Amino acid sequence: MRVAALHDVHGNLPALEAVLAELRSLDVDRIVCGGDVIAGPFPQESLDRLREVEAVFIRGNADRESPRAPEGTWEWLSAQLDEESREFLRTLPLSASLDGVLYCHGSPRDDDEILTKVSPDERFRDALAGVAERVVVGGHTHVQFERVVDGIRFVNAGSVGMPYEGRQGAFWALLDRGGPQHRHTPYAVDAAAALIRTSSYPGAEQMVGWLLEPEDPDEVSAYFESVAT
Repeated sequence: MRVAALHDVHGNLPALEAVLAELRSLDVDRIVCGGDVIAGPFPQESLDRLREVEAVFIRGNADRESPRAPEGTWEWLSAQLDEESREFLRTLPLSASLDGVLYCHGSPRDDDEILTKVSPDERFRDALAGVAERVVVGGHTHVQFERVVDGIRFVNAGSVGMPYEGRQGAFWALLDRGGPQHRHTPYAVDAAAALIRTSSYPGAEQMVGWLLEPEDPDEVSAYFESVAT
């Protein structure tokens, strides 16, 4: 089975469309939406698009938090979604196993867990305890990396919609019998930024800044480690 893992779309519809266009030429059997699809400028449209292609959904921390409509940005996100979509998000599982690969958001036990390329082995051991699969694909920190701990390969797919890779584009992972591959899809980021600015998303300007001048992956990983518990 050939699976495309699309994590952390963050409502960036132009980035998502670019990846889906590339997938049409890659003979992909399934698409996994690895969580945090809605936390961005075009939440309903991004969710609808992935449901149209019959993606397998797992929940991200933002997908879990948004339907509860807390104040500020989360309240805005919830207001953009129809009731059926909010209910759909409430039903999403923490993980999904396909063809011997386990897909999650933060970790198999916690959609908000921080695992980075510099996390200590012990944190990986704790996070992966009891996992039967030999390959686990996650996201959440928006930086592609791969680690092997106690025979389990953990692959961070990166972020389609808001990457911290030090360069522009959409980042995701492709998995088949040959193993996991980190992928990068270029798209018109300037045009996407202009479109995002037309939205009423409260975080539009901050997101545009990250897209036009992407964060350094090493600095981001170090930051996540500083706040990891």
